[in-house]
This record gives sequence, structure tokens and C-alpha cells, in this order.
Amino acid sequence: MSGDLNANKILGAVLATAFVIVGVQQVTAAIYHTEAPKRMGYFVDAPEEAAGGAAEAVLPPDWGTVLPTADLAAGEAAFARCVACHTVTAGGANGTGPNLYGVLGRPVASHAGFAYSDAMIAHKAEAPTWTYDALDQFLTAPGRVVQGTKMSFAGIRDTQTRVNLIAWLRSQGSGGVAVPAPDPARQPGAAAAPAETPAETPAPGAEQAAAQAGGAAGSAPDTGPAARSTTQATPAAPPAATSGGHSAH
Repeated sequence: MSGDLNANKILGAVLATAFVIVGVQQVTAAIYHTEAPKRMGYFVDAPEEAAGGAAEAVLPPDWGTVLPTADLAAGEAAFARCVACHTVTAGGANGTGPNLYGVLGRPVASHAGFAYSDAMIAHKAEAPTWTYDALDQFLTAPGRVVQGTKMSFAGIRDTQTRVNLIAWLRSQGSGGVAVPAPDPARQPGAAAAPAETPAETPAPGAEQAAAQAGGAAGSAPDTGPAARSTTQATPAAPPAATSGGHSAH
């Protein structure tokens, strides 16, 4: 008899606890009721690039200046974000992307055994070789440079990171690609060429007025010292004599 009573007590306690939990949930939901937003997330007012509009012109790096001072270790570290799709060893297998050994200076979409996208194959007509500039532009924004490429990488916006990466890729099978000479116009202290000042054009009639002024000056009487000396050298006339030979009183 006492065993049944204890069992009933335990069962009653369990039921009471369950009722309390359910009741607390209901009360909490009623007090802290929230409505789902009509639109998820937050609106960020950021200007978008005009569709089909020309991208802002950006001056490419001066490779002759930046490559000799590039950080190869930093470039290798930057390549860590590429290893999921690419290998860079000599004779390495293709992955999701082609093997990149010797990519600098290599013809575009030319690595054997890799199925390139139609967009990349068409890109060969515009940029047939992976030059320094072509590789730099592609790594900045692959989807913008080759629209329709299968490469889903967003790109590297930092210029120095791209320079380091390209310098390191050059050391991986592309050492024969020459480093161009530095651009003298982009060296520190290079002065810009001064703009030529256009010659002044005389106003209409100015030459005729000047000629007339010169002629008037040539015909004017000479009133200088020479003229005055000539006047002083002329003797004065004697006084007129009066009748009778006497002077006037």
C-alpha cells in the first residue's frame, strides 16, 4: 500500500513539474512576444556598379619597381587560399582549377587536361597570355574580368598582396619571364613635363597702330640738347640805329 502511495507521489511530482514548465513557457511567450520582420537582414545603402558600365581606370603596378622588393613568403602565404582548387608543383594534377606551375607567361586556357569554361576560352582573344598585368587584373576580380568563368574566387583587392602572390608564382616555374625595367616617369622625384605656354596673339590692328606711332615719333621736331645748342650759337642782331646817328633816349 505504501509503495503505491510513493509511486503516486512521484508521478504527481513529475506531472506537476511538467505543468510548471509548460506554464512558464506559455507565460514567457506571452510576455516576450516578438514578430518576425517582413524583410530579413539590414539594408546597406551601398552604390552598385552600373551594369555594363566602364570600370574606373586603375594604374597597374610598376612591375620593374615592385617585383624586386616583393615578399615571396607573403606571396606563398597568400597562395594558401588557392590550394583548395589549384596545385603549383611541376607536373601536378589538375584540381577544380588547372595546375598553376609556370602560369606566368603561359598562354591563357592552355594547360593540358583541364576543361576550361567557354568564357575563359573566349577570353583568349582579348588576353592571349598571362602577363603580369593580365594576371593582376584577373586576380583582382575574376568574375568581372572573365564574366562566366567557373572560378568562384571573389578576388584579392589589396594590391601589395597581389604583387607578392604574382612574384611568388613567378618563382614557381616562370623564372624565365623577364622583369621589366622600372618606369622612369613613376620613380620618386620624377617631375611632370611643364605645360607649354601658348604665344600671345596680338590684338587685331595692334601692328598698324604701332607702325603709326613709330612714324609720328620720327616726324616730330627734335627738341633735345642738340637743337638748343644750335639756337644758342646764332648771334643776336644789333639794335637798330635812329636817324641822326644818336641813340634813342
